[in-house]
Amino acid sequence: MAVADSPVPDLSERASACADRLRAADRVLLASHIDADGLTSGAIASTALARAGIDHEVVFEKQLDAESIAGIAAREFDVVLFTDFGSGQLDVIADHEERGDFVPVIADHHQPADRETAFHLNPLLEGINGASELSGAGASYVLARALEGPDGDNRDLAALAVVGAVGDMQDSDGGLVGANEAVVTDGVDAGVIETRTDLDLYGRQTRPLPKLLEYASDVKIPGISNDEAGAIAFLSDLDIDVKRDGEWRRWVDLDAGERQVLASGLMRRAVASGVPSDRIEALVGTAYTLVDEEPGTELRDVSEFSTLLNATARYERADVGLAVCLGDRGDALAEARRLLRNHRRNLSEGLQWVKAEGVTDEEHLQWFDAGSRIRETIVGIVAGMAIGSPAVDGSKPVIAFAEESAEELKVSSRGSHALVRRGLDLSAVMREASQSVGGDGGGHDVAAGATIPIDERGAFLAAADRIVGEQLS
Repeated sequence: MAVADSPVPDLSERASACADRLRAADRVLLASHIDADGLTSGAIASTALARAGIDHEVVFEKQLDAESIAGIAAREFDVVLFTDFGSGQLDVIADHEERGDFVPVIADHHQPADRETAFHLNPLLEGINGASELSGAGASYVLARALEGPDGDNRDLAALAVVGAVGDMQDSDGGLVGANEAVVTDGVDAGVIETRTDLDLYGRQTRPLPKLLEYASDVKIPGISNDEAGAIAFLSDLDIDVKRDGEWRRWVDLDAGERQVLASGLMRRAVASGVPSDRIEALVGTAYTLVDEEPGTELRDVSEFSTLLNATARYERADVGLAVCLGDRGDALAEARRLLRNHRRNLSEGLQWVKAEGVTDEEHLQWFDAGSRIRETIVGIVAGMAIGSPAVDGSKPVIAFAEESAEELKVSSRGSHALVRRGLDLSAVMREASQSVGGDGGGHDVAAGATIPIDERGAFLAAADRIVGEQLS
């Protein structure tokens, strides 16, 4: 692939080297992470490998640590392709590489460990921000474009790459930026993505209008947000038909004029309620629609698609999420929807628990320990939801603990982009604080995680609080 053909020219040479090594392999083991970004990364890479005629198997790992990497090495594949993780574990992976266990090829966007490897595609290595400008799915997509044959065209995979980026919260300032924009452009050119400026609320395709407004927690509008009766009263006062045949309509059911009336009414209410102007601006953003998917379904809107995927692999059903990404709209989609209902119930119960129990404040951060009451695979999502709720102080990052096993605690941390602009880097906080107590961690500036010994919570918190204080001072 020529540099001019790459969606991200700065990564073209790395992508080409990785693609050439994969083509030269007899068989490839593709290992990916279990969140929405990891599932889409795996699906993009698997599709591109299949189209290139490269024999491969796919495995998913909840976390990539010494034990899981040893398990991968024991599978005896000559080449292992890691997507949406691998960079942060290069120290362990490189040891296996030196022993001749396998040749690693990495397409990731997390902070790399301090080791070198030949086939490493990561935006951070070329000065592109991996937390906001290119996700794991984006890195996989750049690799997929490099794997195209002379007559190949993998631009349709941009749709999954955008689902991954949005699932990784890279659109949180109203839309995707940086290298992600080039991926979107490919998707638009390929006819699989449509973009438009729209009301930036979650659930535009599937939620009845009162629920769309009641649950919109990013921008709090007094008398509507978290207020079912208030949301219904607001809608009833608008000069549009908000019901059809006795059923509430959805945002997707409204025509352009009706959407304009509702959005304008919402803005006026926000202004009258004293919502700050920068928060009012956040009510509008770029909507990414997957045009090949059925209108009014979770798959049509990238945010809802990413939530559906989170509901699969985080409950040990990565196979279901992968099948949906690969196009199964029958049994796999039905099972994903069942898992989604369960996921939503668990998130709601988890958030209620945090609201009821409250958080403990340290000087520079706040935390809660859910023990075994919240699944360790979703405690980070609950922490992120808590940041957007009245339950926690938005001016401090939140750290959440959950039991991973009898010996280990899972740690998840979430901050805000406003805190990141002030210097917060949770990736460094998680890595340094966990390593100081015999654990390990990493991630992104706004969201990161770690695993620590179960009896080291106090020492970990002391270290994390100190580091956050240094970053924000």
